[in-house]
Amino acid sequence: MDEKIYYQALARFDKIGPLRLRTLLKTFSTAKQIWEASAQDLVRAGLDENVAAEFAAWRHDQNLEKQREELDREGIEVVTWNDTQYPALLKEIHDPPHTLFIRGKLPQNPYTLAVVGTRMVTPYGRQIVEQIVAPLARAGLTIVSGLALGVDALAHEATLRERGTTIAVLGGGCDKASIYPTSNRGLAERLIEQEGALVSEYPPATLAVPYHFPHRNRIISGLSRGTLVIEAAEDSGSLITANHSLEQNREVFVVPGDINRPTSVGPNNLLKMGAHPVLAADDVLDALNLQDLKATLEAKSILPDNPMEEKILAHLIGDPIHIDELIKATQMNTAEVSSALTLMEMKGKVRHIGGQNYVLAR
Repeated sequence: MDEKIYYQALARFDKIGPLRLRTLLKTFSTAKQIWEASAQDLVRAGLDENVAAEFAAWRHDQNLEKQREELDREGIEVVTWNDTQYPALLKEIHDPPHTLFIRGKLPQNPYTLAVVGTRMVTPYGRQIVEQIVAPLARAGLTIVSGLALGVDALAHEATLRERGTTIAVLGGGCDKASIYPTSNRGLAERLIEQEGALVSEYPPATLAVPYHFPHRNRIISGLSRGTLVIEAAEDSGSLITANHSLEQNREVFVVPGDINRPTSVGPNNLLKMGAHPVLAADDVLDALNLQDLKATLEAKSILPDNPMEEKILAHLIGDPIHIDELIKATQMNTAEVSSALTLMEMKGKVRHIGGQNYVLAR
């Protein structure tokens, strides 16, 4: 059998993680040899005696051929840390997963940015995703996030609207039935259709249980040159990702928040610790020394197609603005503004964020 089938089988036994596997590979040259070794030989190679006995008993019930069929049926590719397509940035971290289960096409773009934040996103957070993440995706960054509700999903959505590529790192299996949250299964499929990927270190049919997510977060940061935090409470899991990023010697970017808002506590604390403040997409590109991408972004700035659009764009600079305020500011009538906004949204110039409030879409 292919060596990969043994790696993916080992990934199904959660007590042999990347660090233990490295230890075993000092004695055994292949995953196949580890799979076939006796409990005694595994102990001699450095595995705990109880773990070795448990593994030997568990292994007896595993059907590798059925596992292969399951992977093929779900369209899941197995990539091990021995493969050339294994992400180079991820391989650099202390404990990279020895096996990745991938559905879709893993982008080979070296310019990657993790975007994380609260599930309880505010209108401010929604605006920031449009104002900062969308331009970064349009400039050519691959956006990495976790498919969660809130900032994660908004970051994936913004990237897809910009025809960019995005990677979702999951806390469970990447097979269709295991996608979590279930409300984002449609988003997951659209992400794949647009040459993005679902990535997990967990095999198919693995439930996304709470204790998986902190461990999963090291992969989100590990795949990325930096992590951007948009809204996070003091105890948010997003801060775990930011800490992983620091430990991995990657950049941490933070959008400052209102000091009276609970979802600003995490980002503002990171700023006090020395994270990069981000007020515009250019701040990320400059910090990552990506001037070429910055030039691409500048070349794609929004230009009006007619005098009405010019008037409206002049007032869509900062915070979301209500259509009634636009009508007053532009001195245009209701029908003109409403019609122009509809056409501008179809062109991808503005975005309606609810309650008749509009922001720039780029």
